[in-house]
Amino acid sequence: MSIGECIKARRIASGYSQDGLAKMVGIGQPMMAQIERGSKIPNMLLGRDIAKVLGCGMEELLEGEK
Repeated sequence: MSIGECIKARRIASGYSQDGLAKMVGIGQPMMAQIERGSKIPNMLLGRDIAKVLGCGMEELLEGEK
């Protein structure tokens, strides 16, 4: 599972829309869609912010990359 797929799964499990999560971390919904699709990879700071909102650590989002 890619980082984007992990983010999407955790976002859905947390009950957030793409737009809602994007706004919470200061990006637009199109960028969040690109991250979830895997066409963009979040930088460390954005990854940290996404993980914080989703209530997990960055390592948990990266575990799917194994």
